[in-house]
Amino acid sequence: MLKKKILFALAIVAAFSVNAQELQAKVTVLSQQIGTSINKNVFTTLQTQLTNLLNNRKWTKDVFQPQEKIQCNFLLNLQSVADDNNYTATLTIQAGRPVYNSTYQSPLVNFQDPDVTFKYVEYQPVEFNENRVGGSDPLSGNLTAVFAYYVYIILGLDYDSFESKGGDEYFQKAQNIVNNAPEEKSISGWKAFDGVRNRYWLANNATNSKYNTIHDVFYGYFHSGMDYLYNDQITARVNVLDALSQLQDLNQENPNTMIMQFFLQNRSDEIIGIFKKADPSTKSKVLDILSKIDVANTTKYRAELK
Repeated sequence: MLKKKILFALAIVAAFSVNAQELQAKVTVLSQQIGTSINKNVFTTLQTQLTNLLNNRKWTKDVFQPQEKIQCNFLLNLQSVADDNNYTATLTIQAGRPVYNSTYQSPLVNFQDPDVTFKYVEYQPVEFNENRVGGSDPLSGNLTAVFAYYVYIILGLDYDSFESKGGDEYFQKAQNIVNNAPEEKSISGWKAFDGVRNRYWLANNATNSKYNTIHDVFYGYFHSGMDYLYNDQITARVNVLDALSQLQDLNQENPNTMIMQFFLQNRSDEIIGIFKKADPSTKSKVLDILSKIDVANTTKYRAELK
């Protein structure tokens, strides 16, 4: 059973829908790099509309209690604007996953998307229709497509962390957005040839059976590992070590996949905290694994886990 998945009859869901949404999202729109000739109120309006889209829309069929909502941040940093209200921006996405019996939020997503292009005129509808991803105007629809895509990635990872392969439905929804993404010459990030770390490859890694191990890694690391730290640290470390070992095997078979790097992003301090008080044998094993899968932080791991 999932942590939060109790299905109600449709009438009950409707009655409590105001409290049933999945996200507690904060959206920030930064416009410092945009010229002063534009009325900045337009960006406040956009920020409000995006916040409402994320927090007021029902993204799943399940009911989330207020304390179960996924805490996440979306930072849209506008880089430039053309006269026809076409913007380029970066989007930083952060989401946390609470650890059982603690106030600690373990990082679930910490990623910056550098290729967000969209058109926005103040008060235009900011909506998402999964049956018509791009809407009638590709550039206008691209913004909500990008936000919806990352919502489904967050949901997929969150569900994976509580049930083995529990996030499949939401990864498929993210893949559907990729398959039907808006097309226009200035839009990028949805195609394989747009780069090696983009929306295409993340959805591909999350849905391709070739990388199925990553779903076991998320479940093992979070539910069998992190959630056990409160009651049994030794068992928790064993399970986290096993998850990292599975990640090493995945990396050996498929070096430098995006989703593996996605998992490790900003996780070094957390891993060090888990194994700081481990016995020498366990530290030696985890150091051997980390030196192969997280090379950039090898020196840090050796210094902290010696």
